Amino acid sequence: MSKRDYYEVLGVSKDAAERDIKKAYKRLAMKFHPDRTQGDKSKEEQFKEVKEAYEILTDDQKRAAYDQYGHAAFEQGGHGGGGFGGGQDFGDAFGDIFGDIFGGGGRGRGGQSRQRRGSDLRYNLDLTLEEAVKGKTLEIKVPTYVSCEPCDGSGAKKGTSAKTCTTCHGHGQVQMRQGLFAVQQTCPTCSGQGKVISDPCTSCRGKGRVEKNKTLSVKIPPGVDTGDRIRLSGEGEAGEHGAPAGDLYVQANVREHKIFVRDENHLYCEVPISFTTAALGGEIEVPTLEGKVKLKIPKETQTGKMFRLRGKGVKSVRSHSTGDLMCKVVIETPVSLSGDQADLLRQLEEKMGKSTSKHSPKETGFFDGVKKFFDDLKS
Repeated sequence: MSKRDYYEVLGVSKDAAERDIKKAYKRLAMKFHPDRTQGDKSKEEQFKEVKEAYEILTDDQKRAAYDQYGHAAFEQGGHGGGGFGGGQDFGDAFGDIFGDIFGGGGRGRGGQSRQRRGSDLRYNLDLTLEEAVKGKTLEIKVPTYVSCEPCDGSGAKKGTSAKTCTTCHGHGQVQMRQGLFAVQQTCPTCSGQGKVISDPCTSCRGKGRVEKNKTLSVKIPPGVDTGDRIRLSGEGEAGEHGAPAGDLYVQANVREHKIFVRDENHLYCEVPISFTTAALGGEIEVPTLEGKVKLKIPKETQTGKMFRLRGKGVKSVRSHSTGDLMCKVVIETPVSLSGDQADLLRQLEEKMGKSTSKHSPKETGFFDGVKKFFDDLKS
């Protein structure tokens, strides 16, 4: 009896993706499984046919051979995947396809258990604004798990090795039949490792890793800001039994500065000036992260006036563009005046009094607005 085309058996196209083939297999396997067909031999044969098609089409090499030569590629013992040969039963068939649903995700191809990667770590690093802007190489100490040196991370005493678990035969999973489904669970003997250490290392007690403070050198690139993270690959916790280590994420936290406030790539600061400089104009020195620079103050400058110093901000760690320094001038009122100084100010006030609107337009405008406000309330 000639065999049906495998693609036709599963009801998929010849260019179907593996996930579509798996989906079709699940649907048909549920339909024709012997537990549901109550001994119907024809349905059992259909189930075998579905499984055979699935095994061929989900194996890249076998699928390529089938696409080129058809069923002839597997005649005369050319493949051992057809039917239920090799000791595989219905439960095994369901365990393979439904393993990801019922806890079988720990098994890779070939039935080998996967090693569990070590945990990622985060280290909070406090920086000054100068360190964040200019960049710096710093040493940090990180408490973590590192690979055990005496056993080289294996967990087994030097000169010995772990043995294949006799309960799960190295799979890390055991199957339990529950009606229609074959449910996979983590092996209780080896805890999913697939191997058992009979003579554990005395340093790590069979874990393959030990606690240690690790000193690392971290290069802080210029321009980092609070919340930026630097990834150090493989510097996190070592995995158990020789599994790969996780990563270490160094998260920057830039402390407040006494003078500058940072907003992305711009810096802001307040610069106090005398009322004489504000009125008559002049030149003052303002701070930057690179030193002092001169800033010209035009006459009649009002408090709160913002001056922009281009290129005196922070160079971006991403775009490499440089921000600006924004200087807001604040006019400082004189304090601790002597009697003569106070008299001079009164004389100035008297001379300016007759033309208040000219010399203090904001003050005049404000009080004119207040007067109009109260007049409107009365009317």
